[in-house]
Amino acid sequence: MIFTNATEYAIRGLAELASRSTGGNMLLDQLVSGTDLPRDFMAKIFQKLVRGGILVSAKGRGGGFALARPAHQISLMQVVEAMEGPQLLDRCVVGLERCNDQMPCPQHDLYKPIRQRLKDYLNTTTVADMASSLKAKQSWRDLHEKEGHVLTSAEAKE
Repeated sequence: MIFTNATEYAIRGLAELASRSTGGNMLLDQLVSGTDLPRDFMAKIFQKLVRGGILVSAKGRGGGFALARPAHQISLMQVVEAMEGPQLLDRCVVGLERCNDQMPCPQHDLYKPIRQRLKDYLNTTTVADMASSLKAKQSWRDLHEKEGHVLTSAEAKE
């Protein structure tokens, strides 16, 4: 896609966390279980998300990672910015150092509406939306129900 592997893994990891969390901390080993998310890489990514205010972490017994605020309050734009820094989407699409409306690159006018649509998507799509989409996938439900990771709706309300 257009993001680094780290950012893509961050989005996937947060969707897993939001899908499987019971409101408390989740150990990274639990989170990556049943996924193809690489544990050591996810540890680095999640520490970056802690520094970016997306996650909180606790060490020791009862430790692990949790969302810093409700999943519906964390936009994908906030995740991208925590991982790649602000203004990622404002950079020139062909990599020129100076590219703007006054000094456009050859692709500037074509890419400008695409950039805006992408920004709109990232600003309006939340980690909760990603978790909901993930839980709607039958293959995800089959895997996690078999492993006992999916809460029934009654358990989730408790």
